[in-house]
Amino acid sequence: MQYTDYETLNLKRTGKILTVTLNRPEQYNAANALMHQELVRVFQEINHDVDTHVVVLTGAGKAFSAGGDIKAMLKSLDDHQRWAESMREARDLLYAIVDLDRPIIARINGHAVGVGATIALFCDITFAVESALIGDPHVKVGLTAGDGGALIWPLLIGHARAKRLLLTGDTVSAAQAAELGLITEAVPSLEELDTKVDAVAEQLAAGASVAIRTTKRAANMLLRQQLDAVIDGHLGLETLSHLTNDRREAAYAFRDKRKPVFTGT
Repeated sequence: MQYTDYETLNLKRTGKILTVTLNRPEQYNAANALMHQELVRVFQEINHDVDTHVVVLTGAGKAFSAGGDIKAMLKSLDDHQRWAESMREARDLLYAIVDLDRPIIARINGHAVGVGATIALFCDITFAVESALIGDPHVKVGLTAGDGGALIWPLLIGHARAKRLLLTGDTVSAAQAAELGLITEAVPSLEELDTKVDAVAEQLAAGASVAIRTTKRAANMLLRQQLDAVIDGHLGLETLSHLTNDRREAAYAFRDKRKPVFTGT
């Protein structure tokens, strides 16, 4: 299968392994509407690609993904239709990752923040360079961590640890994330990251593909049930927070490069 007409993604095949690279390096791979849409499309296309047995997801440049796009964030303050579309896109992306029956390895080559962290953590296997920071700072920009974070973090590291990080919006290093069980493993350098990712991808590509795919499906059944149960509610809570004065203040403070002054309204 040929993958064409992607603006925010770069795709490269090596045998049975397809590497999908988030390709907005000047914006640290911040996810805009087009990237959300293209990720959904590429994962759906891969499900019909008999030549792809393993997917590696990574970022171009210094970051895996810095989260949401600042221009889109500012525009959505007064464009309620765009906000509603962004919530649908977030929902579609989570289902596209969970429903992709090929194993996905996240190669976290740099910081993974907000939706960038969510995308990585929904992958099946997660390797990161130790210097990368991982976090979901939704609360720091006046938002509920509703687009996947409030679901996946507690599942991976337990409610106590997850709430400590989600309620403060603090980041952890990849080394700390590995100790917590948030990611699979952290390695000291990008060279070692490539070695680790390549080795596991090749092992999976050479394996019994039907057994691997059905094992992923079995392992994801509970996750998908929980996604079904909570995602609309989580996105609704995020929408409520989006309508607050604190959200607007956080967006303007981010734009103006100053510390926000929250009022709880």
